Amino acid sequence: MNKYCLPEEFETENYCLRRVQTKDAAAIFDAYAADAAVTKYLAWKPHESVSDTSAFLEAIYANWDQGKSYPVVVFHRKEPEDLLGMFDARPSESCVNYGYVLRASAWGNGCASEVMRWMVEHALSHPMIFRAEAYCDIANPASARVMENAGMTREGILRRYLVHPNISDDPRDCFVYSRVR
Repeated sequence: MNKYCLPEEFETENYCLRRVQTKDAAAIFDAYAADAAVTKYLAWKPHESVSDTSAFLEAIYANWDQGKSYPVVVFHRKEPEDLLGMFDARPSESCVNYGYVLRASAWGNGCASEVMRWMVEHALSHPMIFRAEAYCDIANPASARVMENAGMTREGILRRYLVHPNISDDPRDCFVYSRVR
């Protein structure tokens, strides 16, 4: 049986997504990677230069071929050259874990919910995947709403689970959400 992976290109009703490429570095840096507000609840600090973003992309690009994770960039179908953000699906055993980031101007427009809904459905349609999950800092209600809108259920709080270096050097509590079949 084939292992789970995302298609290299796919579409939702309003968005086009494709495998991230190293040539996306400048667009990602300009869209969100250097933005302190956008990266507040992420596990990495804002990038200081396009070369930081390039190094990050080189590392995650290899993950796809190794089956570790499947990072994709997202564009609105009406503006296919205007990068909005990135989603990542990280499979392990019978579960897929998700992460995502959108530039600030894309917040509140339904992009994250629509794409996450598609990704969760895609994962759970695979015969080897029984759980789709994601987590967010307990102080990030917008991200929690995205997961709920994607059909996930809050399971609880992961105490002192993840360091968000833009907030604290200590691990922070996170809500964990999932959808199972």
